[in-house]
Amino acid sequence: MSISTPTSETSKSAKYPVSIAPMMDCTDRHYRFMMRFLTRKTLLYTEMVTTGAILFGDKPRHLDFSKEELPLALQLGGDDPKALAQCAGLAQQWGYTEVNINVGCPSDRVKNGQFGATLMARPERVAECVEAMKAEVDIPVTVKHRIGIDDLDRYGDMHNFVSVVSQANCDRFSVHARKAWLQGLSPKQNRNVPPLRYDDVYRLKREFPELEVEINGGIKQLDEFEQHLEHVDAVMIGRAAYDNPTLFAAVDKRFFGAEQNHPSLVNTRRELVEAMFPYIDSMLTTDAWLSRVTRHLHGLFSGMKGTRSWKRFMAENSYGPDAGLDTLKRALDVVPEATLDAPFE
Repeated sequence: MSISTPTSETSKSAKYPVSIAPMMDCTDRHYRFMMRFLTRKTLLYTEMVTTGAILFGDKPRHLDFSKEELPLALQLGGDDPKALAQCAGLAQQWGYTEVNINVGCPSDRVKNGQFGATLMARPERVAECVEAMKAEVDIPVTVKHRIGIDDLDRYGDMHNFVSVVSQANCDRFSVHARKAWLQGLSPKQNRNVPPLRYDDVYRLKREFPELEVEINGGIKQLDEFEQHLEHVDAVMIGRAAYDNPTLFAAVDKRFFGAEQNHPSLVNTRRELVEAMFPYIDSMLTTDAWLSRVTRHLHGLFSGMKGTRSWKRFMAENSYGPDAGLDTLKRALDVVPEATLDAPFE
């Protein structure tokens, strides 16, 4: 394998200091469309899609998105350089902003396929994949990984992984600051049982100042974003972005220097739901049930008066072929007209 030498320049300010992590069953196109009413600048990700699903399946189903979702990264699962390069080419053709390799997922599905977090034990293979993808596309190629897996969990193991992969000129390392136990823990447990080791990610940036390093794991508040950005280039938010989406209403101004109250954005939670009406109506004309879109709205009123009634109404009434916009309008009657930054009650 012929690998080019990485640049010796220190990394510049990240173009996307904040991103929302790829999450299975969460970051689909409906969720991403909703989030664009809260943030226009944050880098969004698709759910992980395997190379086989794209190359041998329904490409539009896996790759289509609305232009409003940009900037958007396609996350791929796989370990074959040729297949990943082909999918990267399709990602560029489809108009994605970036393409990312999953080297962090610990599920049985990826373990059996020898990709995801298992690839942390095969840094040379990851480097081959990155090199093949970069030879195919002009858009950035990035890697999302853990700080370690199983007994390969010392800082030196992660240092070696990044050292090898960086030789293929990987454009960004997004590091989940927890190790993954591939035996004995479920994917859900792997998101919160292994302890967070932020200092290891900070050290990685110090020792590889020329690389763009993004931190992920357990980050929930905007003040935490700023604390981490003192040590790394970017912050990736996972479950907090899904459970409390209005957290991102202040992100564009605070971290991207954008104007506050962009005229095309919304000011209240009710306005956000109503802004989704045309999109939902268009989805209902296809084979999508209301629940496929509105399940992403369940956390919109979290911590506020009426949130239990809102979630209960949506759970009981949005599932089924007869549910429509009238269902959603009736659901809004049980919650207050709250601003996006309204405090929890």
